[in-house]
Parts: sequence; C-alpha cells; structure tokens
Amino acid sequence: MKKTLYSLFLFSISFNGFAQNTKAPSYPLITHDPYFSIWSNTDELAKSTTRHWTGADNSLLGLLKVDGKTYRFLGETTQAYKTILPAADEKNFETFYTETAPDSRWMTNSFDDSKWKNGRAPFGDNKLIAKTIWLTKDLWVRRAFVITAPNFNKLFLKLQHDDNIEVYLNGEQLYKTEGWTNKFIYLPFGNDMKNKLKKGKNIIAIHIANTSGGADLDFGIVEQPKSVNDNTIQLALQKQVTVNATQTAYQFICGKVNLSLTFTSPLLINDLTILARPVSYISAAVKANDGKQHTVQLYFGASTSIATNTGSQQVVVKKYINNNLTILKAGTKEQPLLQKKGDDLRIDWGYMYIATAAAANIKQSVSENNASGNPFNTTSSNIITGKKLVLNTIVDMGKVGNKLKEQLLLMGYDDVYSIQYFKQNLRPWWNLNGTATMEQQLSNAADDYVETLRKCVAVNKMIRNDALKAGGENYATICELAYRQTIAAHKLVKSPSGEILFLSKENFSNGSINTVDVTYPSAPLFLAYNPELLKGMLNGIFYFSESGKWTKPYSAHDLGTYPLANGQTYGEDMPVEESGNMIILTAAIAKAEGNAGYAEKHWKILSTWADYLSKTGLDPANQLCTDDFAGHLARNSNLSVKAIVALGGYLQMAEKLGKTETVAIYKELTKNMAARWMEMAKDGDHYALTFNDKGTWSQKYNLVWDKLLNINMFPKEVAAQEIKFYLTKQNEFGLPLDSRATYTKSDWTIWTATLANNEADFKTITDPIYHYITTTSSRVPISDWHQTLTGKMVGFQARSVVGGFFIKVLEQKMKDK
Repeated sequence: MKKTLYSLFLFSISFNGFAQNTKAPSYPLITHDPYFSIWSNTDELAKSTTRHWTGADNSLLGLLKVDGKTYRFLGETTQAYKTILPAADEKNFETFYTETAPDSRWMTNSFDDSKWKNGRAPFGDNKLIAKTIWLTKDLWVRRAFVITAPNFNKLFLKLQHDDNIEVYLNGEQLYKTEGWTNKFIYLPFGNDMKNKLKKGKNIIAIHIANTSGGADLDFGIVEQPKSVNDNTIQLALQKQVTVNATQTAYQFICGKVNLSLTFTSPLLINDLTILARPVSYISAAVKANDGKQHTVQLYFGASTSIATNTGSQQVVVKKYINNNLTILKAGTKEQPLLQKKGDDLRIDWGYMYIATAAAANIKQSVSENNASGNPFNTTSSNIITGKKLVLNTIVDMGKVGNKLKEQLLLMGYDDVYSIQYFKQNLRPWWNLNGTATMEQQLSNAADDYVETLRKCVAVNKMIRNDALKAGGENYATICELAYRQTIAAHKLVKSPSGEILFLSKENFSNGSINTVDVTYPSAPLFLAYNPELLKGMLNGIFYFSESGKWTKPYSAHDLGTYPLANGQTYGEDMPVEESGNMIILTAAIAKAEGNAGYAEKHWKILSTWADYLSKTGLDPANQLCTDDFAGHLARNSNLSVKAIVALGGYLQMAEKLGKTETVAIYKELTKNMAARWMEMAKDGDHYALTFNDKGTWSQKYNLVWDKLLNINMFPKEVAAQEIKFYLTKQNEFGLPLDSRATYTKSDWTIWTATLANNEADFKTITDPIYHYITTTSSRVPISDWHQTLTGKMVGFQARSVVGGFFIKVLEQKMKDK
C-alpha cells in the first residue's frame, strides 16, 4: 500500500505539471560504476538504443500493450547483422601480410602474395589483444574468401583501424580515410561495390599506416537482413522527462493509458551500504486517462550486451526463482576475470540480473536478439547459451482504470571481483568477505524499496536546494545532471589493510585508475557531502608512496589502468600538478572535518611533497599539468598558483598539528612566493598564462582553494582583477581555458566563477556552461572539454570531474567551518 501511495504521488506531480522538463546531453538510466552504466542519448527515450557511456549498445527495450495495441516507450530494437566474412572478434582468421612496400598491383586479384608472411588477425601493438604484433609504420594485408551465392541485402564493411587506411575489394577501392576508430564501424557498400562481389574467390586488400599512438586492424563483412518489423508497434507519446540527483523519470501517453517510468539508481552519498549495492529500480506505473478500464501488458527486455565487451562473446543464461523473486541471470561463458584493462572496454565477467516479484502474471524468457517482430509474441524457449541474447520479462497488469498500478523491476550486476590492487583481486564493497550473494542484494533492494526511495528523495532535495541556494536555478540543474555521472565513474572497495578505496576510471581519456588530477576536480562533491569518499580517492596514492613502491619525491599520476591498480601506467609524470593536488585535498579534508588527523597520518610523505614544491613550484619547469591535452608549458603561472596554495594548505595543517618549526619556515616562504608570483605574472589588467609570455591569459582556477580554505596567500584584488578581465573574454558557450584556443573545461570554468565576489558575475560566467550542457549537439554523458564557439565536445565524456561543479556548494559549506 505504501509503495502504491508513493508512486501515486510521483505520478500525480508529473502529470499535473509540477515538474519541469530537463534537457540533458545524455540521460542517466542505470548508473553504478564505470562498467554498469546505461544512458539514453536522445531527448525522447524511444528514439534511440540505450548505450553504455562508451557508446556501445547496452540495449533496453520497453513496450506497453493497451487493449491489443502496442506502444514502444523505451529504446529501439538494435540492428542485427548476419556475418558474411567474420572479423577477428568472432574468429581469428588468417591472412597474408607484409610490412615492406609491394609493387603497384598489390591490391589486384592476380597479384602473387605467396611470398608474403602469414598471420592471424587482429593486427596491432597491444600484446593482450593482437594475434599478430605490428610495430612498423605500414602494413599491407590481403585476405581471400569464397562466396557461394552472391545474393545479399544491404552489405557493410565492418572495420576497426588505427590509423590511416585504404581498403580494396577485388582491386577496386572500397574505402579510404585518415584517422582512426576505437571500435568497429559499419560502412555501407554502394550498389556498384556490392556488385563487385562475385561467386567464388574474392580478395579484400588493405593498406594501413600507423602515424602515431596505437596500432590496430580488424575487418570483416556483414549483411543487414531484410526488415520484417511489426508495423503495428506505435511510439508512445513522451510528455516529459525530469532528472534529479538519483532518478530519471519519464511520462508517456500510451493510447488510453498514462505511463510513468522511473529509473532510480540509489547512489546515496551519505549511505555507502546502499550506494555500493549494484541494484537499480525500474518502476512502471500505469493509470487510465479516460476513466475507463483497459487491458494492459508490460514488456521489458534487456540485452546480454550489458555483460559482454563485444557482441561476439558467448553468453550463458539462467532462469530461476529465489526469495520470491523470478530472476534472469546472464554472463559470458568465458568469464575472463580482470583480464582486460583500458578505456573503451565493457565488462565481460560477472553476471547481470533482471528480477521482479514472482507471480502468476509474470513470464520471463530468453530469446535471440529480437530485431524484428513484436516481443509480446516471444515464446518461452530453452535457450541457455548464445550470442546477443535478450532477457524478456512480460507482465500481465490486468485491467487498469482510475486506480494506479505499479510494476517494479530490479536490475543488478555482480562483478565478483572489482579491482586488482597491487596484484591482489578485491571484491566489491557489498561482498567484502565473499559470503554475500547477489540474490540477497536483490531481495534486500526489493524489501526496502519504499525506504530507499524516501532516502533518494531526501538526497534529491538536498542536492537541489544546496545548489539553488549557492548559485541559482541554472546552477542547480548543472549540479543535478553531474551527480550520478560523478559517483558512477568510481568503484568502491576496501584495501587489503581495510582502508576505503573509491577508485575512479578516467573515462574517455586514457582509462587510468585513480588519476590524481581527476580526483582533484572531482573532489568538491565529496568534500561537501562525505569526505570519507575523498579519503578513498587519496588512500591508494598515499599507499603507493608510503609503501616504497613509488620512490620519487613527488606524487604519482595514477595507480594503473582501470581496473588494474598495480602502479602508474601514464607515460609521463606531473610533479608539481599531482603533489599540489594531494596537499590541497588533504588540507581541504582537514577543513571539512575540523581537524588534521588524516593529514597527521600521512605527514611524512606530505612533507616530502611540500619540500619538493618549495624548491620547484614557484617557477615550474617545462612539464605537464592536468590540462595535458594543451601540451607542455614552462613557467605556467596557474600551476605556480597551485604550488603556492598547496604550501599554504600545508602550513595551515602544520598549525593545526602544532608543528611550530614547520610553521615558521613555511609562513615566510609562502609569503615571499605569493609576492614574487604577482610580480612575475603581472600583465597590465590581468595575470599572464606564463611568466615569460606577456599578452597572454589563462583561467587561474587553482586560486579558488586560497578562498575556500581561507588560506589567504593572495590579496583579494588578484581574483577580482582576473574576474573583471574574464568577463571581457566570454563566448556563447563559456569562457575559454586560456588565450591559446577557444575550447574550455567546464569544471575549471565553474571554479573560476567561484572566485567572483558577487552573484551576478558568478552567473555571467556559469550560465554559458548551462547553455552548453542543455543545448549541445554532442549527445553523450557530459563532456567536460568543449568548444566555446560551437558548444560541441572536443573530447572526454562521462568523467567524474564534473563533481567539480559542486565547488560553489562547497564554498557555502566551508563558510561555516
């Protein structure tokens, strides 16, 4: 009864107009960690296939049948392809190749390739993936194949390449481009090229050139079968979508029935037990809109792609009942536990779960990818293994009239082991001792559904109201959209010594785990609401140095490549950047908690890093900072600010700990450094990008910690002068990062805006970020790196750094510390 009343409340406020439509670049549906993360990239939920944040299909499909008429409200049916010539993700085929330039006839069918080498695909420089290692600049490949009956529908070249490539079919050029892909792309054959395929022997010939970075080649041919889609399926009319901190709610009209669909991922920042439980709620509530009775059935389908890295992986499915729940469970047959690392990867070990209350009106089944037809016609099958399967749940909701009816579905993921931490595999937080089961987690989630929703509503209100008070309506929306993205880019585990570890993945960047200069911008959300989680972001880096595994006199950049935290894998250090970040964040924890106990625990290594900054931080050498995409920069004035503020934070912590000798040394040192900085960086009405390049400028976002932590290394006039100057440099979609380019980082821009001493200037700088986020044509989870002239992403997406948007909220909370 309580559940129904709660849902009725949500249903009522939505359909009576109290909630407003939210516009997002991508809408979070299922968000738990870097692997269990499903989004909708269109404003209308039924206008696209739901996807993992990397862009790979993680298809969810929802239909409602009303009086025999079927309405699609969630997802699109995914395209199914028939393999004509398998790529290596399906079969490690053999082919002829050479790394020495052949003669000009190399792509023709008559060319003699018998003296070329023989190798298995894929080709590349990654020893974990490539079957034939390719380390030279150029590669020529010839692959022969036989067609018995060349009568095809639409054909596509299935291709993954890094870098520049030209492809020939039977001597005719099929495709040519410069650049690279990080996944398979499907390139349609024109009719003329389709006609080049002949009965009998055919040749695909490829030349690929590796110009920089990685090397990779894999290819095949697939066919799109003729469509036999059921035209009786109509699109539901979407009336509204709202996004808050923990929920995304949609409202639809399906003929004579209204549907309220709510996705709840209860990432409760103040309740780690629920935050770590990898179970999301999907609630479908229906009610007639004409006062009459209607026969209603609900369909929900989930692709097993959610449990695979590629569509070629074999999946095993189990159907059973446990704790009064009917459950579908799926995972790869291979179960390659923690065997892959990198950025553009999905999980392919562990198991996905779809569960709901066991009842006579519930039917669950497994089918092959239902790219055509009506899923309501899916019959129960004996399929337990296959590729690209669909987990089907059909609910007969009976007669629906004025009384609301709700169906609750649970979606979960058990990754068994989450992280490898210095060669030791760590279980997820919810199963630290290995005795908990996913069935228990699903049952607990079902039992405490109403209470969990109440907690979610409380967090939703807290996040919105705090941001509204701090920065206004637009700023509050920015924070709401950032909340789940920030948390879900981390994984919560415990170290072997029992310390909390909250490890980020550097999404859509280089895939590093626990990157310090990703932790730094992400920190404001956690400092504002739960500093223990920030400690979980610092503990691994402290351990890396304190254990002697990292011996340099400055902080490491990362702990490895996700999910393997076995030591830094980034190719270059950021000495001033990372040391400054670690000291500033430790000082921020001391401020938030009102004591320096955490700093005292790590004082020895903090002192080592402070000593390094005292010698090198004022006038940094030619090194990378967190904005490494902009390249190396010597004498970086903003990086210098970081070093000075970090030393001010170190001084502040020393004062709290009563370390009088250290206080005496660093008080004089930091005072002199700040004064010298002002002299060296001064450039008329602002401060320059570098000490030696006048006529330049940059956002001095690192200065915000001088204000928030009340360190006061710099006179207030420095920030005031910078803000006045920035207001003359605004573009439609934001303030450029610096004078070198027109792109910006949205997290840094909001930090810069927080330097303003009045609400009007803060909004003037942050409103273009709101404009970017709510109007960008880049339909991905928020990209923090975008063009201020066009509002299009440059790179990065789904990263935790948007937690930095909460810096203004943090400022308000720090005022009381």
